[in-house]
Amino acid sequence: MKILLATSNHGKVKEIKEFFKDYQIYAFGDILEPFEIEENGTTFQQNAIIKSNAVFNELKKQGLDDEFITLSDDSGISIQALNWRPGVFSARYSDDGTLSNRDEIGAKNRQKVIYELHEMGLNQSYAFYTACMAITSKFGTFNAHGFMHGKVIDEEKGDHGFGYDYMFIPNGFDKTTSELDPSIKAQISHRVHALKLISYIIKNLAKIY
Repeated sequence: MKILLATSNHGKVKEIKEFFKDYQIYAFGDILEPFEIEENGTTFQQNAIIKSNAVFNELKKQGLDDEFITLSDDSGISIQALNWRPGVFSARYSDDGTLSNRDEIGAKNRQKVIYELHEMGLNQSYAFYTACMAITSKFGTFNAHGFMHGKVIDEEKGDHGFGYDYMFIPNGFDKTTSELDPSIKAQISHRVHALKLISYIIKNLAKIY
């Protein structure tokens, strides 16, 4: 059994490959030609399932559904002071269509959050990350959630990670996830919590594929 990741986000691909070292993991572009997936769900769960199903359907068209399962992730940050935004729009919170570089969009997203905090006279707010991992296989679709709680601050610190890592401090720490050693983030992140849960499903699928 091989696992095809339904993402082109290099940071996510790296984290998932490091977690599932005993499986053959392929990035989306390694197997399939890029195509647009409309993420029109209102929850992380819905969007994760939309992506995993869409990629699996493409594999099925090519007769690869007996060889692969697809694994997708939809994740983001919810900030209390911003009425729990950006939520499912985390990756494109500030996207107006003028930028295509993921790092530039990420920087603009963070700048928007900082601006909105300052508009309310705040320099921090309680926040939490959510990750939903979804698997689609010839035996059905499955999903699991993971969370990481903490706070966002109004400045960027650190040089590891991606997205909002530079301004998020997990509970129990005094550094952002971007400042923490990657090995520590690998133990506490929302994505890792979701991966631990979904790994039980993957182990069982591997037995019958």
